[in-house]
Amino acid sequence: MSVLDIKNVTKSFSTTKAVDDFTLTVGDGELVCLLGPSGSGKSTLLRMIGGFETPTSGVITIDGEDVTRVPPEKRPTGMVFQSHALWTHMNVFKNLAFGLKLRGLPADEIKRRVEAVLELVGLGGYGHRQTTQLSGGQQQRVALARSLVLEPKILLLDEPFASLDQHLRERLREEVRDIQQRLKITTLFVTHGQDEALALADRIVVMRDGRTEQAARPDVVYREPATPFVAGFIGTMNLVDGTVANGRFAHSGFTVPLPVGDGAATLAVRPEALEIVPASGAGMAKIHRVTDYGTHAIVDIELPGGVRLKSMTREARDWSAGQSIDLKPRAFAAYRDNAAIHRSN
Repeated sequence: MSVLDIKNVTKSFSTTKAVDDFTLTVGDGELVCLLGPSGSGKSTLLRMIGGFETPTSGVITIDGEDVTRVPPEKRPTGMVFQSHALWTHMNVFKNLAFGLKLRGLPADEIKRRVEAVLELVGLGGYGHRQTTQLSGGQQQRVALARSLVLEPKILLLDEPFASLDQHLRERLREEVRDIQQRLKITTLFVTHGQDEALALADRIVVMRDGRTEQAARPDVVYREPATPFVAGFIGTMNLVDGTVANGRFAHSGFTVPLPVGDGAATLAVRPEALEIVPASGAGMAKIHRVTDYGTHAIVDIELPGGVRLKSMTREARDWSAGQSIDLKPRAFAAYRDNAAIHRSN
């Protein structure tokens, strides 16, 4: 059993709070993604868990043991950095064996564990290679293996694929997920890539200004974002500010029934849930551009006043720039005062 508990952790740099009263429990064998824009505090939080930063306040425990001020080398954690951080003067085997030697393990045990973990990450037989002879993807596998060979209770991944191309990133994240599930290792993964978080995580924690905006399963975060920030940050979302009066939301001719009290509101509609139809009259909006992706089309829409929306449709040929259309959201959410006030499915 390996459970990570972060309780009311704050990290201040001068007058700035990088992490602000953050609390989270990562369950045994769970993979949690910390997702947020640059400056949201996710990497600082990960570094505190790994022991590379000390919290200003709060407590971090692993399996009930307080590790808040334990140095990195004495924590049961393994950290994989974006930059790989491999020693170029050592070959692959020596990179992996170094930490085991510091722990005083016998040579035959070191050899067994290094060879086993190289097989695990798909680099069997690469022990004699210099790290400079490896591709970026292979170097990242070595960095992962160097953490895993120490058999940590908690694996920490700090945007490990950010420097890799899209194709390699997708392949490696699938491999990491397979390895994590095979080892059943408790994992915290930092990323600003929404696709990465949706594909990898058991749970996503969306961070903003050092705090949690929402923590939930990927499908819940995508389909039921708790705040306008989460709605706009996860995937593509149409956000329209308007006014509710007499049970209808309105913005520049775009109206939908909304059974909430009168006042300002923000409407959130996914492109795949925004149906468009040829205008029955003057039309709610006009088509600005149609982009054909083969499997689907994205229609860029302009409302009176200049607000832009997107709709996903099957066929590009059904629509053309300048065409007047009406909008029919099949599902949407509404927000007021930074909280959801209505969901329509």
